[in-house]
Amino acid sequence: MQNILIVGIIVIIGIGGFFLLQPAAEPMVDDTVVVEEVEVVSEPMADDMEAMDQAPASDIVETAIATPELSTLVTAVTQAELAATLQSEGPFTVFAPVNDAFAALPPATLEALLQPENIADLQAILTYHVVPGAIMSSDLTDGMQAVTVNGETITINVDANGVSINGSANVAIADIETSNGVVHVIDSVLLPPTE
Repeated sequence: MQNILIVGIIVIIGIGGFFLLQPAAEPMVDDTVVVEEVEVVSEPMADDMEAMDQAPASDIVETAIATPELSTLVTAVTQAELAATLQSEGPFTVFAPVNDAFAALPPATLEALLQPENIADLQAILTYHVVPGAIMSSDLTDGMQAVTVNGETITINVDANGVSINGSANVAIADIETSNGVVHVIDSVLLPPTE
């Protein structure tokens, strides 16, 4: 009996020693990930960053393309090879005639202007609608004159009825800001003075 007891003690000591000599087992890791919904509250942006984010992404030509009422103007600008100019840095102020304004021209005038041999005349008319710089409606005063890109001057009238250019073209929609200037939609085509 004593032999059995001694053998039992030796076995227990051996097993205990075996476990003591083993390297420590790595702790068990629970791979379960718990994701909680977190409400994200953004900090107010600095004024300059906010202004940058609010800056229009579209340039003058892209804005006109996106406006169905200006499709004739887009066609004319493309035919006159002025799209690249109106997509440059600028800034420019464009008095943009609506489709009905072009339709009100004498019969066959627009068709003739769109012919390749009349590109110089078309460019002269279109650049008469463009003023260097970004001029917002709040900058306009009655009797103000502005030199257009084609070198001729336009006169701006401001009264109780609104804003008109050269006393004939009324501003229908003002202050459409673009990335390279501003567009004012007008109801008539401006024709530069003839010599």
